[in-house]
Amino acid sequence: MNIMRPLTVAALAASLATPALADRVQSIYLNPFAGYQLFDDKRDLSETGTFGVGAEYRFLPNWSVEAVFSRADADRKYRPGSSDFEEFRLDGTYYFAGQDEAWNPYLSLGAGHADFGDDVLAVQTAGSDHDETRVNVGAGVRYNVTDTVSIRGDLREFHGIDESTFDTMVSLGLSFAFNRTQSDPEPADADGDGVPDSRDQCPGTAAGASVDSTGCERDADNDGVVDSRDNCPNTPAGARVNSSGCELDSDNDGVVNTMDLCPGTAAGAEVDETGCEGVTETVETIELRVQFPNNSSVIGNAYDEEIRRVADFMAEYPETTVEIAGHSDSTGDAEYNRFLSQRRAEAVADRLTQSLGVAEDRVSATGYGESEPIASNDTAAGRAENRRVEARIQVSR
Repeated sequence: MNIMRPLTVAALAASLATPALADRVQSIYLNPFAGYQLFDDKRDLSETGTFGVGAEYRFLPNWSVEAVFSRADADRKYRPGSSDFEEFRLDGTYYFAGQDEAWNPYLSLGAGHADFGDDVLAVQTAGSDHDETRVNVGAGVRYNVTDTVSIRGDLREFHGIDESTFDTMVSLGLSFAFNRTQSDPEPADADGDGVPDSRDQCPGTAAGASVDSTGCERDADNDGVVDSRDNCPNTPAGARVNSSGCELDSDNDGVVNTMDLCPGTAAGAEVDETGCEGVTETVETIELRVQFPNNSSVIGNAYDEEIRRVADFMAEYPETTVEIAGHSDSTGDAEYNRFLSQRRAEAVADRLTQSLGVAEDRVSATGYGESEPIASNDTAAGRAENRRVEARIQVSR
């Protein structure tokens, strides 16, 4: 039993190490062990220490085969003397975890030839040899300390076929692995974009192009033109663009369609920043004290007198036009604020043209949302000032 002490010390020292496992295809283990064996009562043998070594070949991640030799010197149980015990056996083992896992529980099944030396059966004549075929079933666990060192604990039950005996052994041992490592080949990536061909939905992307997880070039502004060919990044959502990713300018007046308030201007005509002919100058701004219900663009008749101030000014100066500009505070979504301010501006413009007689070609409406504050949006008073409608009286020069 003296060998148990160094084995136990080595096992405890090894268990303090952190497992560092490498992927491996096949391993050969050398498995020295010390055990404690309980013999069937028929054998007339006392419980004793058993020592041995195994050579194990793990040919698949979860399967191995092992050749084992073990021996013991057992005292007689019911009469004086002792008997030498030796066994050769072959076991097959199934591991419930791969070699890269720290803990490898397993089940084992095998058979072997045991030599008990002198006949130990009470019914036999003393002095004769006794050999026996034993089958076994076992369970245990391997703990991988490093790539090459592991600890193995094992509990095994043996059945002697010739005499129908049952023996039990528990053992603890160290394993030293001789690993045949093999790195997995890098997956094919024909266009070198970092996405393997098996997942690449856009093969043949340009070298150096930034791609997403599917291997397709990125389109940051979602305009349908990839970033590497997009000459106008960050175009507004929903805007129609050309093959270069830039917004369309259907009348070629230099103002893109989303900002062009006068589409279809004549070729070569001089236009302002809104895409309209001539250069306009705002000569008067009238703030209209018009209130709308919450989240609404419906305007009541009560504000006709307020809006009439604009109609009267334009009647006095027939060369003018007016832009009804709607504004909001910064509460809520910016795009929705712009949409709501546009609807409110249009409601005031419709009242000018439909109720107060101003010609439609002299009136336009633009919603600026929260983009042109005149006060801080951090206070309730400031936000109230920013929720406004302005009439910008303009003259073309």
